[in-house]
Amino acid sequence: MIQVKEFVDADNSYAENKANEFLAGLREEQIVNICYGSVVKSSRDGAEHQRTTILVVYKTNERQ
Repeated sequence: MIQVKEFVDADNSYAENKANEFLAGLREEQIVNICYGSVVKSSRDGAEHQRTTILVVYKTNERQ
């Protein structure tokens, strides 16, 4: 079965750390794809905030 795990945050090191922890528990042959996206959004007061998303697409042994 193919599954997707999403890691989202406003500080890229949090998403990166959590994604790396998750990947450490997978075997290399389980990993299908890893997608990364980052966007900077401005608030009304002019402050900018980075939003990061990492998607890990992986195989499991489960059958449905």
